[in-house]
Parts: sequence; C-alpha cells; structure tokens
Amino acid sequence: MLSYEFLITSLIVVLIPGTGVLYTIATGLFSGKRASFFAALGCTLGIVPALLASSLGLAAIFHTSAVAFQVVKFLGVGYLLYLAWQMWNSSSALSISEKNSKSNYLNIVIKGFMLNILNPKLSIFFLAFIPQFIPSNVQSVLNSMLLLGAVFMLMTFVVFVIYGFLSGLFSAYILKSEKASIFIQRFFATSFAALGLKLAFSERV
Repeated sequence: MLSYEFLITSLIVVLIPGTGVLYTIATGLFSGKRASFFAALGCTLGIVPALLASSLGLAAIFHTSAVAFQVVKFLGVGYLLYLAWQMWNSSSALSISEKNSKSNYLNIVIKGFMLNILNPKLSIFFLAFIPQFIPSNVQSVLNSMLLLGAVFMLMTFVVFVIYGFLSGLFSAYILKSEKASIFIQRFFATSFAALGLKLAFSERV
C-alpha cells in the first residue's frame, strides 16, 4: 500500500512552497520556532476536511459544480488578501516575545487551518492524487484513502515543522534590522496577495 512511488511523490508535493509553507516560514521568522510549530499544526489540520471530502466523494461536487467551486475559491481569495493586508499594515520593527499566550497560539493554528479549508483545489487534488496509488484489489477503498491521506498529513507536518524551525533560527538575526524586518513583512504580504490572485484565476481541474 505505502509504495515508494507514493512516498517520494508526496514528499515532492509537500516540499513545493505554497500558502502553508509560506505561512509557517513567516510565523517562524516573526514569532519564533515554537509559534511555527503551531502554524505547521494548523496547516496540517486544515488538510483533514479536504481528505474527508475526497474520501467520501464530496470533492466531486467542487469538480462538477461551478457555483460551489467559485464560492469556496473566492472565500479563500478573500482570506489570503486579508492576511496580506493585515501583514502589510502591521509592517514595523519586530521583536520576538518568549511568552506567547495560549490564545495567540490558538490564533496561529486557526489561521493555518483556514488557509487550507478555504482552498477547494486541495479537495480536488486528493480526489485525483491518492486513488492513483490504491491497488484495484483492495477490500476498502475508503480505508486505503484515509491511510494514505494520514501518511500525507504526517509528512506535511514534519516538513512544515522543519521549515518553521529553520526560519526560526534566522529570525533573531533578521529582526535586529528594522529595515530588514519591514522589508520581509512586506515581501510576505505581497506573496500572500499574489497567491490570492493566482487562486482567483484558477479553474477547476
């Protein structure tokens, strides 16, 4: 079931920078390594609805219904643009607080979760991706999809934690410079806006 082809392909997919990677790295840079762990957790949990939708066949609705796809897509676009606007407007010299509150960590998890559940292409991706690696003679396709999806989620979480940890290592050096911290915040704000526009012009596959 867990073939080398699935593991290698999944790793390549997870390593490709996207909204989740961008969010986790930004969190690591601006809030530290511990906060980036919660960003990775939120992004990973955001995969659960898409995995369940694809496993239960609900993702086919996005594939066949233009209205459903467009509604969820533009909610996602709006959320990405909101994050971009929020980060751009808060651009200033930063410092990392060692005492992040539980409510702040929860907010980080929620933001990461929202990034994925408001992306309808993620459900369609699972619907198209995972079945390729399920043998035709399995007794339960649903159980197989859930198993492969769980492995994909675990790989996502591990890779995102590594991304966040590495970005957290550089945060202290970057944030020492006011100009550098403002530039990086605006860079990430622009990147979120660009990803939002890319999603806005995306089509069903």
